[in-house]
Amino acid sequence: MPTILITGTSSGYGRETARRFLAEGWNVVATMRTPDTDVLPRSERLRILPLDVTRAESIAAAVEAAGPIDALVNNAGIGVVGAFEATPMAHIRKIFDTNTFGVMAMCQAVIPQMRARRAGVIVNVTSTVTLAAMPLAAAYTASKQAIEGFTGSLAHELGHFDIRAKLVEPGYGPTTRFAQNTGVRIEDLIPAAYADFAAPIFAGFAHPALTTKETDVAEAVWAAVNDTTGRLHFPGGADAAALHEARFG
Repeated sequence: MPTILITGTSSGYGRETARRFLAEGWNVVATMRTPDTDVLPRSERLRILPLDVTRAESIAAAVEAAGPIDALVNNAGIGVVGAFEATPMAHIRKIFDTNTFGVMAMCQAVIPQMRARRAGVIVNVTSTVTLAAMPLAAAYTASKQAIEGFTGSLAHELGHFDIRAKLVEPGYGPTTRFAQNTGVRIEDLIPAAYADFAAPIFAGFAHPALTTKETDVAEAVWAAVNDTTGRLHFPGGADAAALHEARFG
């Protein structure tokens, strides 16, 4: 059976994606910063490896331990919600290190083996902030927009070697814990001058009209991995599909 390596599988979309591919009979290499064998069902086809996508040595070790990789899913991501002017540059760099440079580094680590076999697929998980900009998320949006452009270019570049590059764009998922690794509190990023502006936005977060379930994203990744056409974008969730339709028709 083919092997898929997924980053950021300790919770949320990554964990559910690992479950989906295990259920479909794939060999799954589930990676996370701190390995936890209790987050996924026991299986002979599952390996859990430590991986920090911001560290070159960690990437090299995980890719070597994984062996031949048929599909790479770059799911690990972090972010903060807050006014841009109040977001320290150190946190912005941390966001880009994971969401942008970490994805690029993972691709560079895996592409050579896929190119040698002239086969493989890379799925980069971004966000619907790339389809419709969201206020109070400028740094996060920028980090994901970069990967949208990167993946589109990569699809052309790697297509020459029969390697496919795809984008999965999840909608708003209230269970996502991507902000936990940034080390900053939301309340510290909303200056008093922004309070009136931010209040209705946070109210909308609390009661969204549509939301994305973890299974929605896992299904979108499954579709992207198995798609052999030139399709690039795969929205995850009803809200994502609505935004995708509004933008691309």
